[in-house]
Amino acid sequence: MNFELAEEYQMVRRMVRDFAEKEVAPRAEEIDATDTFPVDLLRRMGELGIIGLPFPEEYGGSGMDYMSLVIALEEIARVSGTMAIVLDAQTSLCGEPIYLYGTEEQKRKYLAPVARGEKIGAFGLTEPNAGSDAGATQTRAVRDGDEWVINGQKIYITNGSAADVVVITAKTDPDAGTRGISSFIIEKGTPGFQPGRDEVKMGLKGSLTSELFFEDCRIPAENLLGTENEGFKQFLRTLDAGRVAIAAMAVGLAQGAFEKALAYAKERHQFGRPIAKFQAIQWMLAESATDIEAARLMVHRAAWLREQGTRFTKEASMAKLLATEVSERVCWKAIQIHGGLGYVREAGVERMYRDQRLCAIGEGTNEIQRLVIARQLLRE
Repeated sequence: MNFELAEEYQMVRRMVRDFAEKEVAPRAEEIDATDTFPVDLLRRMGELGIIGLPFPEEYGGSGMDYMSLVIALEEIARVSGTMAIVLDAQTSLCGEPIYLYGTEEQKRKYLAPVARGEKIGAFGLTEPNAGSDAGATQTRAVRDGDEWVINGQKIYITNGSAADVVVITAKTDPDAGTRGISSFIIEKGTPGFQPGRDEVKMGLKGSLTSELFFEDCRIPAENLLGTENEGFKQFLRTLDAGRVAIAAMAVGLAQGAFEKALAYAKERHQFGRPIAKFQAIQWMLAESATDIEAARLMVHRAAWLREQGTRFTKEASMAKLLATEVSERVCWKAIQIHGGLGYVREAGVERMYRDQRLCAIGEGTNEIQRLVIARQLLRE
């Protein structure tokens, strides 16, 4: 058993950290303050091969694997939660299902430009009445000759209003429950497809969280993704990988906040000495470091299981549950260590605290993760 990252992964970490520190970190506060979608940084990640890390080169990727994406997400989140969630939506949620279930033509037409950052991708699952109960999808797709006609609404879609390519779910057999859901690829500009408002959020400002509307939206029959009526199975598998990605993002946010807290504890003096000399501060630092290491190991194990081709549903949910709750604890302690400075924008940790809050909600709430874990345990 070897816990050391292979050299190829260490190279990915060095490359992504260099990009994150030189190009993302200097703009993180500005992106948050102006709530501006950083499309240029998304394009830049495509140029560097970060978006396409888990995809083969023939589809615009870098020819590596999902573990490399997990490492990249942690490094990006370490300086900007916004850019991490943008990357997650682009790669894990849009690119991944096209890679897993798409035809050769779909992969070359849609996945390749998404992997290269030439087109922006999104994944449309959540609806006003289908959140944790994703099987309650009400968006309908009806076959009409050589086309599918789609009617419905999606909400809280990351990258939504800017997306050039959206993978969505829709009911194709309303009487079949979860066995009557299919997946489709829809392009920006398709008649009947209209983005709605972008939400104003607590954190992850700069990432777009949008409504999407479909009114008699006609798409070619060949834009069905995978097999008809197997969309529920497809998005469950997509969410397994997405939960590992969100967990990696949570670890990155925790790591970034911890590093700021550690540095501040060494330089801030009170009562004639650095506050790092006080046991109360030392314990918060020790607990934070331990939490982060434990969460990172669990995230890496879940990613490793995925690469082995084995079922990792339970481990993905465990990683998300632990990592997201660790992230909240660590970011909370980082603010506490900074004191009043932690509560204002200057230190940057209040931004990380706001950004991490979505991690326990997106890709299935942590309450749903507990249900998933329990069900998997009871089947064993």
